[in-house]
Amino acid sequence: MADIVDLDQGTVFVGGGGQAHAVPQHLLLKYANRHGLIAGATGTGKTVTLQTLAESFSRAGIPVFLADVKGDVAGISQAGGGDDKLRAAFASRAETIGLDLDFQAFPVTFWDIWGQKGHPVRTTPAEMGPLLLSRLLGLTDAQEGVMNIAFRVADEEGLALLDMKDLQAMLVWIGQNARDLGLRYGNIAAASVGAIQRRLLVLEGEGGDLLFGEPALELADLIRLDASGKGVINILAAERLMNAPRLYATFLLWLLSELFEQLPEVGDPDKPRLAFFFDEAHLLFDDAPPALVAKIERVARLIRSKGVSIWFVTQSPTDIPDSVLGQIGNRVQHALRAFTARDQRALRQAAENYRANPAFDTADAIQHVGTGEAVTSFLQAKGVPGMAERVLIRPPLASLGPIGEEARAAIMAASPMSLKYDERLDRESAFELLAKRTEAAAQADPGPEESREYSRARRYEPGAGRPDSPARSTSRQSDSIATTFGKSLARQLGTRTGQALVRGVLGSLRRGR
Repeated sequence: MADIVDLDQGTVFVGGGGQAHAVPQHLLLKYANRHGLIAGATGTGKTVTLQTLAESFSRAGIPVFLADVKGDVAGISQAGGGDDKLRAAFASRAETIGLDLDFQAFPVTFWDIWGQKGHPVRTTPAEMGPLLLSRLLGLTDAQEGVMNIAFRVADEEGLALLDMKDLQAMLVWIGQNARDLGLRYGNIAAASVGAIQRRLLVLEGEGGDLLFGEPALELADLIRLDASGKGVINILAAERLMNAPRLYATFLLWLLSELFEQLPEVGDPDKPRLAFFFDEAHLLFDDAPPALVAKIERVARLIRSKGVSIWFVTQSPTDIPDSVLGQIGNRVQHALRAFTARDQRALRQAAENYRANPAFDTADAIQHVGTGEAVTSFLQAKGVPGMAERVLIRPPLASLGPIGEEARAAIMAASPMSLKYDERLDRESAFELLAKRTEAAAQADPGPEESREYSRARRYEPGAGRPDSPARSTSRQSDSIATTFGKSLARQLGTRTGQALVRGVLGSLRRGR
């Protein structure tokens, strides 16, 4: 009988015994960073396969990040085998495939953009950059150009974009100074600025503004081991997030981009340093412009040298562009239904991605495998694609399904991430600095009494809702804006705000070009 992980051989057991003489299937950890695909129709067992692979990676000392889109992965934090009927079924399958079944729980950290079912997970507009923000908001090319200008000016003037109100205030400022800025950066149409502000209001109504702020997520907190050496499984609560699919896809793409940009090169490691599961992966590519698809393909191609294993989970391999699908070396294909001509074409295309096995027809096997059964192919020695095999996926060791609120709350309370992320911070950044600039402009040149009253009416204060437009500044004050914010910027450089600003400058310039 076998264990699910053999560190001496560098393998994890995936399944076997699906048909006579089927070869047991093992994933070589050395080639796990060549990425993977879990595909299949609804109800064919993709989520269970995702959980079993996450368990295996954790047992091998590899941290995991995954999104719980249906709320039924949280059970991985509890030992399995609680239901007698399920325990008997799993024991029977384990005996069939030759596996030692040792029910156990796994170390878990829960995350949630809204901070309800997990610790708040945040980033800043500066870290996300104009390209991904434009995709998140669904901007046109002209509006994306204005967004790039806003980020460039913020970078050059030392205005840290740390939360939603910073970005809104920055857009107000460039709209008020569009004539002067347009001579250097290009046309800034008031209609484009207004359209972006409206999209930000829509995002705010969806709760997306909670994604932006501090303390921002540090990648080191996703790459942790517990005291026993198991990799911590980071679970993003995504049931509510799936109601805003663009926000879901953009957030996960941002996280992949940050991993790609921040992690050092590790060459060809014996095992990945992080396994990243992208459930509902088709959302990543729906309506994505060619430039964004090219970025995803580049990240998928190069991030494996950073030791990150990406697993795309979707209904059909045709959901993934060929340029990205070509980077995937490990495949677990659950059943595909072929009721229409389009489905039949997708079935044939899926079968063509496998190295043929003379023992059976691959397309026929993909169409007729049962629930919990799959056609698999994993990279073998020297990275050679393995022959297609029809196997039973091993049963999970942890519990299947959701967990109670009390159990979730207990796990969150015991997590060290609670003290670090649960309380939101609001440091001095673009919103506050622009408010001070408006105040200074009003005091330096108040003008007639009527102008002073108008200035007071137009002024926005820190802590208010969406800011009004600041008063138009004189050319003398515009020329000295760098001096105005120089001292404030210097104060920030030794703080978390300053670090985010520097990272934002580099990130936004790279992403914007």
